[in-house]
Amino acid sequence: MIARRLEINGRVQGVFYRDWTVKSARELGLAGWVRNRLDGTVEAVVQGDADAVERMIALAQNGPPAANVDRIDVAETTVGAITGFEKRSTR
Repeated sequence: MIARRLEINGRVQGVFYRDWTVKSARELGLAGWVRNRLDGTVEAVVQGDADAVERMIALAQNGPPAANVDRIDVAETTVGAITGFEKRSTR
């Protein structure tokens, strides 16, 4: 089990990126959360099987149809006691 913190940059707010992330992560069996940030990025923590986490990162490069992802900054983070995948409030 691994966990990664993602900072998604580009046109990723107002294009259903968070909803798409929740759906995609749940389909991959991942735990974690996603939220908009005040600086215009989207932040997510994804946790689970290493292959599923890597698949999620690859999918996030495109996101939903209306998104335009410039880059994703990925950082290792601590595996926590997270269950399910949720959308959080902007921070």
